[in-house]
Amino acid sequence: MRVSTRWTIAVLVVLVALGAAFWMQMRDVPSTGVAPAAGRDHRDADTPQALAAPRARAALPPCPPPGQGPGPEALAGITLQCVGDGTAVDVARALAGHTVVLNLWAYWCGPCADELPAMAEYQRRMGSDVLVVTVHQDENEAAALLRLAELGVRLPTLQDGRRLVAAALRVPNVMPATVVLRADGSVAGILPRPFSNADEIAAAVSEKLGQGAAR
Repeated sequence: MRVSTRWTIAVLVVLVALGAAFWMQMRDVPSTGVAPAAGRDHRDADTPQALAAPRARAALPPCPPPGQGPGPEALAGITLQCVGDGTAVDVARALAGHTVVLNLWAYWCGPCADELPAMAEYQRRMGSDVLVVTVHQDENEAAALLRLAELGVRLPTLQDGRRLVAAALRVPNVMPATVVLRADGSVAGILPRPFSNADEIAAAVSEKLGQGAAR
């Protein structure tokens, strides 16, 4: 066999292998075209027994029950664990029919810790008009509970170690980040920045929703 023929065969083999690898990778990319972060939603160590004491200390409210309608289309099919009680949450259905502020954070993120109390104050002001849900984007669920207990922040929280929500909504890879969803499930805006107080949050959310002066 000529040298040129052997080289041609070798190149073809490499191209076929690369094509197969690319196809296998694309199988795991969701319809949004954004691949979720590798990893798990939570650590093996975060068993219900291990989380019982941190959950009692954090005293988080339950996550929202299924609402009216199908919910945000981009989040359809995503099921996460509610940090407060460990129940499974169909995210799209839980957010259906609500004007939602999703706050994406992690326990080790300093600006997130500064912002979370402001999110809690904003929720207090808005009452039932807006639903604030935080999304913890790290595997260490126990650390999330302890951080929330330390801050005295009691908001419904989803455990999302694989960052499925961020991938589905095309949120930039920064924390904290806030996503504003309209009651019809559409995305009103993405805010990849920290907020220092509830007034800033109210102004930014109202702007995205096209409303008048915030509370």
